[in-house]
Amino acid sequence: MEPGTLLYDPATDKVGEYQDRSGPYALLRPVGGGREWQADPDGLRPATDQERIGAGVRAANGRSRELLPPRPVPGCSICAELAGLREAAKTAYDRSAETDANVLLRQHQRQVHA
Repeated sequence: MEPGTLLYDPATDKVGEYQDRSGPYALLRPVGGGREWQADPDGLRPATDQERIGAGVRAANGRSRELLPPRPVPGCSICAELAGLREAAKTAYDRSAETDANVLLRQHQRQVHA
């Protein structure tokens, strides 16, 4: 198998990009990047056109979700405060402060609301 070939792994029901072999396993990486997984090479087959397109669409959707600003959790005063800072920065066309507020809001949500 050539690196970069898109293969379907029936054990995980996922399409992955062939990376290499590790012992008896094939190493696959999700389309669009991510954590590799080990697969039984005997169970792999080339991905169909439909499977390749679906994997590409899922990767594109994942990237677009990352571009959306985080939403404040209803009822959380810290989330509301950080969202207010973001809106003030947006109104002032201060993209740096807007990005800072998004980073702080994401950090807060991971630490408190995860």
